[in-house]
Amino acid sequence: MNTSLPQAFGPPPFRFSASTGPSEGPAFTRAYKTLVVAMVLIALAWWIRLWQQGHWGENPGQKGGWFLLAIVLMAWTGWSVLRSRTRLDADGISQTWIWHKHMPCRELAYARLIRVRGLEWLMAPRLYVRTLLGKFAVFYIADAQVLAQAERLVQELSEFRRPG
Repeated sequence: MNTSLPQAFGPPPFRFSASTGPSEGPAFTRAYKTLVVAMVLIALAWWIRLWQQGHWGENPGQKGGWFLLAIVLMAWTGWSVLRSRTRLDADGISQTWIWHKHMPCRELAYARLIRVRGLEWLMAPRLYVRTLLGKFAVFYIADAQVLAQAERLVQELSEFRRPG
């Protein structure tokens, strides 16, 4: 009776090692963060101005409650943008944001960098990745070192998964 474990089915796992060790940096650009903070402050100032003009009645939470709730959600999202970080290492790609996203390198089937050249100071490049099972994620990368590692990952994964 053979008691050895069967060999795994499917393609071999992709292995990636960052050339300078783990790379980590902000997920969003400074200009984008400034824009997000400005939008939240403008919306809050607008809500206060409408309240002062009497549009919310005697109880501002009752008539202006949905508007205030939208501002709270904007502020929470803005806070997440401000503290969001992207990390790329041998284990995989991860990003903190409203929720933590992680994609192990060993499961990657496809990766592509999406960027708008000339506007990278505002819109951070995105790393789109898909696993062998079809699960996908998008990671924002505003740090030059992490972006260089992501470019290398895209190239190595493409060569690794190329048929033939």
